[in-house]
Amino acid sequence: MSRIEALTERLGEIPINTSEKVVLGKSRDSFWYSPILKEKLKDVSAEAIVSPYSEEELLQVLAACWALDIPVTARGGGTGNYAQAMPLAGGVVLDMRRMNAIKSIGDGVLVVEPGAVMSRIEAETRERSGQELRMHPSTRESATIGGFIAGGSGGVGSIRWGMLREPGNILRLRLATLEEEPRLIDLTGDEIAIVHHSYGVNGIITEVELPLAPAQDWVELMVAFDDWMSAARAGWALAHHEGLWLKQLAAIQAPAPHGYFARHRKFLREGDNLLCILAAPNAVRPLLELLRKDGGRVAFRSDTASDEDKKGLPPLYHLTWNHTTLQALKVDPEVTYLQVGTPPEDPMAAVAEIAQRFPDEIVGHVEFVRSAGRLYASLLPLYRYSSEARLREVVGALEAMGCGCYNPHVYTYEEGNRCGADPARLDLKRRADPKGLLNPGKMIGWEDPDYAYDPAGGYEYPGLRKAAP
Repeated sequence: MSRIEALTERLGEIPINTSEKVVLGKSRDSFWYSPILKEKLKDVSAEAIVSPYSEEELLQVLAACWALDIPVTARGGGTGNYAQAMPLAGGVVLDMRRMNAIKSIGDGVLVVEPGAVMSRIEAETRERSGQELRMHPSTRESATIGGFIAGGSGGVGSIRWGMLREPGNILRLRLATLEEEPRLIDLTGDEIAIVHHSYGVNGIITEVELPLAPAQDWVELMVAFDDWMSAARAGWALAHHEGLWLKQLAAIQAPAPHGYFARHRKFLREGDNLLCILAAPNAVRPLLELLRKDGGRVAFRSDTASDEDKKGLPPLYHLTWNHTTLQALKVDPEVTYLQVGTPPEDPMAAVAEIAQRFPDEIVGHVEFVRSAGRLYASLLPLYRYSSEARLREVVGALEAMGCGCYNPHVYTYEEGNRCGADPARLDLKRRADPKGLLNPGKMIGWEDPDYAYDPAGGYEYPGLRKAAP
């Protein structure tokens, strides 16, 4: 009897799917944004998909996997871009989407299970309380809240509320351990950061408590500039005006807007460099006055557009964050992206230098965000990929300029976050997952507790298991 057959016997009525097609499909996330990961991990597959409905069923699954030494990788909507939800060691993928109850909506506080899709959460909070999530990814319609917390770092809303790791943006997490007798533990305060953005390697999120914000009827604005640096500098200046209530502010360089934003193209001219903005209604007039002084032209605003003009348009945030890359990939499969932190002292100088040094390889994309009370220009530029060697050269040049490159073409926590082994994350993993069965291969520190970050990268998980041909 195989270990999956033995698992099936132990799980009873808990759904388990071993269909090759289904298993292969659920073994993927959006890793294909990266041509490097797309090639390296194209054959990775789990052996079964298990779909628990409750904490009780989840604990039963984890106990059985412990007894049978079966690796476990949790999956939400599969919208992550770094293979966070891909089962490198095979085993079981936990499809968490059946655990999707919205448990309570209070005054400024939400309690929800991890498999709830974020657009559904916000529809409920708006209808029942006039409140909304502080932030969400551009994949809001398919991303689950647990996946966002386990794999994401910020998104739409970070211009006002900071990054997801900011104290107060996650109030409590409940975690299931993978032990002989799995436990449920509640984490608050500093402990939350040990689990957030850890890809599920040190526990399975079963419940989330989050703050809510007053809901707004956000106005979508596209403001065009003839010159890239005029757009970027106008965005940087606008972001400093804290009296303007914004939920999204991004600058995107030509030719991307007219070339890649197909359904918004009717509002654009070739050569337009864009600011994409979500603004509260009371902020629209003053911010447009500021941007017109900087040479901006209003290309689109949702509060004055006709129903016919708005027909068929995706939400404006589908042009920002990693959806910018997705829009480009629909047109040009040679495009991928980078994640670049600019020097906080003079980020616009770095943006200008990148545009000048890499005009044929990099198309600028700036997400303006706050972190720890400070404003940052966080870059998600489009990159025309030619080879892994050339990409490393470009990353090295950006690092030499004083930028920090957070590599989206690797699958490990440490390489993607430019850090060595994290003692706090490792300590929790040792306590919550003593056999190392949770999402193996995603933390170099589990294999090498003394690992120091190597900017050259190149780590390969020795236990990588590929699907049978």
